[in-house]
Amino acid sequence: MSLPDVTWALGRPTIGLAATLASRLRAYGRDRVPLDGGLVVASNHFSWLDPAVLGASSPRILYYMAKVEAHRVPGLGAFIRAFGCFPVRRGESDREAVRTMRRIVAEGHALGLFVEGTRQYSGVPGQVQPGAAMVALQEDVPIVPVAIHGSQGWKPAPGGFQAVSIAWGEPMTFDGLPKGGRGYKEASALLQTEIRRLFDWLVEVHSLGRPDGVPPARRDH
Repeated sequence: MSLPDVTWALGRPTIGLAATLASRLRAYGRDRVPLDGGLVVASNHFSWLDPAVLGASSPRILYYMAKVEAHRVPGLGAFIRAFGCFPVRRGESDREAVRTMRRIVAEGHALGLFVEGTRQYSGVPGQVQPGAAMVALQEDVPIVPVAIHGSQGWKPAPGGFQAVSIAWGEPMTFDGLPKGGRGYKEASALLQTEIRRLFDWLVEVHSLGRPDGVPPARRDH
């Protein structure tokens, strides 16, 4: 058993439960996540709360990528690395981070990526960067698109915490696309469209009071 296995086993009933309660978390479609084999979990990103709620919702251990500055914070760096998190240098080519991403999925694990590259402050998902598509195409693994809604501007609200919801999409594969820049761009555009579709679905679900047990609508194939 690896260190991330142990840390996640301890973290789910503690940090995961705290995040779930603090966000009144509700997840839709998590049964769509393949339970074995390499894959990329690709989510939008609004808040520092997102890694905790996404991890709490996921049936798989997620190996997250985080900016190198976070890894340099005393205490925090060691803490997130215990969960399998690895660093990336943003704004430049980081070949070591790319090798780590590919190794994670090649070894049959689930790579967790916030695909816009940074938090979005507009209140809606932003442009998807090509990293997720690159890993999926190069290693021939699926991408599971995820939308998070409610964590934008999250704070304790009168009468209870602000509600956060997560929608898990169907695994996406990109057979026929080239393993290069054009393929990464096309796959990223498809992924961006699907994350936004799931996000808009969550907005509607929130307006209806977040009914339980309703699977996200399937995408057009």
